Amino acid sequence: MAPMTRRRSPGGVPSPDVVRYYRARAAGGVGLILTEGIAIDRPAASFDSNVPVLDASASVAAWRDVVNAVHAEGGKIGAQFWHAGLQRADGAGPHPKAPSEGPSKDGSHTVEMSDEDIADTIEAFAKAAVTAQGVGFDAIEIHGAHGYLIDQFIWQSTNRRTDKYGGTSIERMRFAAEIIRAVRERVGPGFAISFRFSQWKLQDYGARIAQTPDELEAVLAPIVDAGSDLLHPSTRRFWEPEFPNSDLGLAGWTRKLTGLPTIAVGSVGLSGGDVIGAIREGEDFASVAGLDALEKRMSDGEFDLVAVGRALLSNPAWPNLVKEGRHAELRPFDKSLLATL
Repeated sequence: MAPMTRRRSPGGVPSPDVVRYYRARAAGGVGLILTEGIAIDRPAASFDSNVPVLDASASVAAWRDVVNAVHAEGGKIGAQFWHAGLQRADGAGPHPKAPSEGPSKDGSHTVEMSDEDIADTIEAFAKAAVTAQGVGFDAIEIHGAHGYLIDQFIWQSTNRRTDKYGGTSIERMRFAAEIIRAVRERVGPGFAISFRFSQWKLQDYGARIAQTPDELEAVLAPIVDAGSDLLHPSTRRFWEPEFPNSDLGLAGWTRKLTGLPTIAVGSVGLSGGDVIGAIREGEDFASVAGLDALEKRMSDGEFDLVAVGRALLSNPAWPNLVKEGRHAELRPFDKSLLATL
């Protein structure tokens, strides 16, 4: 299950609805759930007080209920951690007076992160990972995609620094690599770490962090070296070729260049455009689509796992229905169903 922001955690604490929501997908046959983004313990990390956290006794207890519910249904679950960075609007979230922070200053209510800010943020990711491990999560995922904080360091358009965290692609990857390295040191070698990245951004669907396979290899090498076990390249449509003169999608290129297990995502089981992340206005409906192309790519070894997003919102038992050949029972994605599912 792909991570999808729902904003159903008042005060950052997952509600009983969140427990039911994840339990239903595990009961429906999902092997691995990646949670919605959980804000790390930084004042400007969250853009909404209903986005969950994992840094206080109440939220820890609530997430333990989620983990236990998923495990009871035979599923595994990974906690995804993020920091909104410059995507956070002025005055938003649980700490409205805190200025938004990013790699470079952008607007009157933002700050360019100092070395101390960066070190504290790296520590916050590491602490969150340790807490997740203690709660019983089976893995964690670092959200480095979609124009949020880590991606703002990676993307040249938002990273205008001239120190060791900006400049070449290797320097722009330093922040992400240091987060992964710190997490790995704290959780040990046997706990899985996934890293999610993307070319596109919420503010720019045409954005690219790599124009060629060689550039992509240079971007991903520090992530691999830092200790990531799994890569999760986020795309809007899994079947679209990533570079000219090849049918490989971003997941296929990622696996080919790194050798790491890779997750494919993007409109799986649905037709039309997709944004895996926060459900946004204008993406209210998508019809059911076949899986032949997906199965062919997977059988060819293009990727190792498949993340399903919106199709699982409308069909909590999507994996079981597909496995049992009950395709006629699959419902199209309709945003109005979110109120009841």
